[in-house]
Amino acid sequence: MNGTVAEWDPERTVDAAEAAVLVHERFPALAGAPVEPLAAGWDNTVFLVGGEWVFRFPRRTIAVPGVEREIAYLPRLAPSLPLPVPVPELTGRLPGDPAWPFWGARHLPGRELVDAGLPDERRVAAARATGAFLRALHDPGLAGRAGAGLPHDPIDRGHPGVRAPMARERLERLARQGLWEPDTATAALLAEGERVGPSTAEPVVCHGDLHPRHLLVDADGRAAGVIDWGDLCLADPAVDLSLAYSAFSGPARSALLAAYGPVNAERELRARVLAVFLCASLAEYAASVGHREMLRETLAGLRRAVGG
Repeated sequence: MNGTVAEWDPERTVDAAEAAVLVHERFPALAGAPVEPLAAGWDNTVFLVGGEWVFRFPRRTIAVPGVEREIAYLPRLAPSLPLPVPVPELTGRLPGDPAWPFWGARHLPGRELVDAGLPDERRVAAARATGAFLRALHDPGLAGRAGAGLPHDPIDRGHPGVRAPMARERLERLARQGLWEPDTATAALLAEGERVGPSTAEPVVCHGDLHPRHLLVDADGRAAGVIDWGDLCLADPAVDLSLAYSAFSGPARSALLAAYGPVNAERELRARVLAVFLCASLAEYAASVGHREMLRETLAGLRRAVGG
């Protein structure tokens, strides 16, 4: 944070009334369809339109290129993936600002994993499906077929030497709020991560920001979809495998890794460090906005990231 301004504070927002005008005028087939707030995050505000369409509007300038990538790449990637992903079909730009895009896709039913309240022992099915999904996404052939032109890990998510110090700063802030207690296992993991350089692995297509908010599950705890692809990029697979360590443990993690395939020690380290960073970031955000379920899940994710 900088003073009283949080890094997730929006630069501009589209509320439900404005979204209704934009959608109804741009897409006459949806004229009169109800527009309901569905979700909001650091970078985007999302509305459910007519119970069938999800419309996504960026909140910060930094998110605009990601929205453009979603529009360009998700239709190419979706046919190769074993879980549903949003496929932008309806696209537009804000009046008076053609650089500010938005899109609509068919609604994917399910709840964010952070809201599902699933105990770890009931996550095996979701984990297994997630492992198969990541195996398909990280297929080297997919990078050539559908990923050409994507940026290469533009914010160094796969570089523990960059992310470990950032994670430590966030954890210190959480500790000052009384939300997290420093422990030797986390300190050792981050210290080890700081000694690791950039990845030299062949990059694959990565979601880029795969944490428990972006995995949807159904009422039975099965994986139902993967959302929010604004950080889509080419990167070391560890960037997405961080989810194995932030969202799953024990038999569930084993099921994910069995479905995915071998992960060597260096890749595991990269994934675990990123898992700590992402969970700490989300915990800060959740505490700031009063999202208790997210805070509970991400603090648990910090423990998973350094555990078995």
